[in-house]
Amino acid sequence: MKLRVAVLYGGRSGEHEISIRSAESIMAAMDPEKYEIVRLFITPEGKWEPRAIQPEPGSNPGIDVVFPALHGTFGEDGTMQGLLELADLPYVGAGVLASSVAMDKEIAKRLCRQSGLPMVDYVALWRGDLDFESPFGYPVFVKPANLGSSVGISKARDAAELASALQAAAQFDRKIIVERAIVGREFECSVLGNESPRASLPCEILPSREFYDYEDKYLLNQARTVLPADLPAARLEEIRRLAVACYVAVSCEGMARVDFLMEGSSGPLYINEINTIPGFTSISMYPKMWEASGIGYSELIDRLIQLALERQAAKNATRYAR
Repeated sequence: MKLRVAVLYGGRSGEHEISIRSAESIMAAMDPEKYEIVRLFITPEGKWEPRAIQPEPGSNPGIDVVFPALHGTFGEDGTMQGLLELADLPYVGAGVLASSVAMDKEIAKRLCRQSGLPMVDYVALWRGDLDFESPFGYPVFVKPANLGSSVGISKARDAAELASALQAAAQFDRKIIVERAIVGREFECSVLGNESPRASLPCEILPSREFYDYEDKYLLNQARTVLPADLPAARLEEIRRLAVACYVAVSCEGMARVDFLMEGSSGPLYINEINTIPGFTSISMYPKMWEASGIGYSELIDRLIQLALERQAAKNATRYAR
């Protein structure tokens, strides 16, 4: 019997459109011989609009597993994962703790730093206290602490630009991060697994703009990638090792993409952030890195669903009462 998979997408975050594109790619790649798809669309206002296909004769009317394709706030931050836990539904990707930790860049940075991982110097501010002067000199990057797809991120080259960047970031979150700008190269690495995670071949991102912002990621279609990244074997392994270490530090399961910065052309590596529901669009690097590592898109979907079912089975073997 086919598995009935509910794909959750849309949502209330600033990444609504990216979520739609990810979900459409995921559903197109799902083997119709294995899966029956139920579309669960969430509007930008938060209204749920089930778009289920008519159940096939003899199919299971319930939901076997949920595939959240929700990026950002109210989908990738632990809130949806908590709802699915309460509903006792298996779901793809990280659990409540890892989702909420990874979404808050400042908390994730703190945990990774405490785990001895290399992190860029930063300061966290609250929306109500933005009278701030950079302790790192300039340039600096300013980011909302809880958002993805580079939404609300600015590069500030002086105090005036910093003040403007803080106001822009504060529109998207109560907590804002200011971090030292690393001038150099950008890399990404995909991670897959529950108790025994593994990392893909890393890729290098070559932005068409000053940095890899929202427009460069999704609108301009001019950024280039090098896959696998053009680095010595030892540096490639260093990225893979750090990616798995970051994944473990935030207690991630299922999947994540870890982003890196390298100072200069061959200097120190820094973990930039971890994304627990990475993009799955036709141009997204999470599935492309696994494809280069020997796991095609459809097989990747199969593995993610299997990891969700395995985690649910492990939870079902756990006692919650005396």
